[in-house]
Amino acid sequence: MSNTARDDARFMAKALQLARNGRYTTDPNPRVGCVLVRDGDIIGEGWHQQAGYGHAEVEALKTVADAHGATAYVTLEPCSHHGKTPPCCDALVNAGVRRVVAAMQDPNPLVSGRGLANLQAAGIEVAVGVLEADARALNRGFIKRMTENRPFVRSKLAMSLDGRTAMASGESQWITSPQARADVHRLRAESSAILTGVNTVLADDPALTARVDFTVLQPIRVILDSRLQTPPAAQMAKLPGRSLILTCSDDAEKRRDLQDAGFEVHRLPDNKGCLDLPEVMRFLAAQQINEVLVEAGAVLNGALLAANLLDEIIIYMAPSIMGDQGRGLFHLPEVLKMADKKELKLLDVRQVGGDLKLTLQPNW
Repeated sequence: MSNTARDDARFMAKALQLARNGRYTTDPNPRVGCVLVRDGDIIGEGWHQQAGYGHAEVEALKTVADAHGATAYVTLEPCSHHGKTPPCCDALVNAGVRRVVAAMQDPNPLVSGRGLANLQAAGIEVAVGVLEADARALNRGFIKRMTENRPFVRSKLAMSLDGRTAMASGESQWITSPQARADVHRLRAESSAILTGVNTVLADDPALTARVDFTVLQPIRVILDSRLQTPPAAQMAKLPGRSLILTCSDDAEKRRDLQDAGFEVHRLPDNKGCLDLPEVMRFLAAQQINEVLVEAGAVLNGALLAANLLDEIIIYMAPSIMGDQGRGLFHLPEVLKMADKKELKLLDVRQVGGDLKLTLQPNW
């Protein structure tokens, strides 16, 4: 590896570190960091903090009096269009930056190569692809929304050693340790939305908020409720922020009662009397939702798995036995023989408190 390549990787790693500062606050925008370097020294740095605030490049330029002749390391291609803020390309050109190194091209069709082309047209040297895998992992929800018109969907489940998520009665508090539950709140904090089913609402009346000790943009709460069974008195309706009910029911009276209570109610297409899940994902993408955390029971989790809509599964496994009468993880009535089983790839295993945290990826 050449000295230039080593320096590029080193400074991009710093830009990625800065980008991660926006992990809980930038929705619906991507997480982006920028480092300005001249003569081998970092002279400025910045990161995108929140939608409507300055982009990473602009924030970095604010920290230096003169960026002439510098190299800008940015984790995502600089934007070339007018949104809530002016184009970052123009800011870099006007600052006299000599070279721009981007970790990846922007998947947003409004940018997608135009920013890099504009920089090159202005005489700036451009390089792309430094630590690209890390940059893509940081913004996988934004990338999926831009390229596939749906969010990145992760399901969180807690189970006993024998694979039970609740007793036969529905009792489930608490299977896992306080440390595992705290980790779940961090997952909530980095999610754009939390998705659950009406059965979970009826059983637990959850809040679905991220209870953490740092600044966070609270996730949107989404209930899938085909027949509008959600009680208007459910606590989600009273919480700050958006609480959505997605339904295929045309019961105007129930809809009005729920809206009066504080819910947003949206009617979507059905599939054999139930919500059409691919349509649900397209709707969530239209709401500018990048990452969805599913906290639901076996029926909804099974339906999402069967529809190939789960991108990641996180299971917290407690060292306990709940017996063969308990409830399972996924309701998959069509899986009747070994050839039908769902294959998963194990990505990571770590201990959280007294539990194991398993991160898996379905093999589609």
